[in-house]
Amino acid sequence: MGRPKALVELSGEPLVVRAVRVLADGGAAPILVVVGAAADEVRAVLPPDVHVVEAADWAAGMGASLKAGLAALEALEPVPDAVVVHLVDLPGMTAAAVARLADGAGPASLRRAAYAGRPAHPVVLGREHWAGVAARAHGDSGARGYLAGHPALELVECGDVAAPDDVDTPEQLERVLRG
Repeated sequence: MGRPKALVELSGEPLVVRAVRVLADGGAAPILVVVGAAADEVRAVLPPDVHVVEAADWAAGMGASLKAGLAALEALEPVPDAVVVHLVDLPGMTAAAVARLADGAGPASLRRAAYAGRPAHPVVLGREHWAGVAARAHGDSGARGYLAGHPALELVECGDVAAPDDVDTPEQLERVLRG
């Protein structure tokens, strides 16, 4: 893509700014953004009320970023009951999907968005699950290993309010831009 995905613009807005807006409009607070590549450039485009967390070992994959974010949440006062984990490269995500996932979330919550029954992002991780997720988050698997087959996992259908398609290539970005 020629630059970090967080800084790729869609309709003149960096994907990371769009993701923060969607989370905020969906009721998520506080908002933490985990940065790695081009951390200073990403930080420069974020609103001042966003907590920025640097994942020192971000190159090791999504798992490292997830661990850094969960550790930072534990340091907040008060510690949130749950977190909505959202990826920056999902331009079809909406505030309605975030609100639906987060509605009534608590420390024991374990939810994953589904699209026509197919699990995808974002996910909600209640505080009781953070240590287990962090222990199993390696490479680019993120929370996948923890979520797979977990008896508490609740799929929340979001296909009527959002699209799960990510943007990993210039061709995918072009498709999104064409609408």
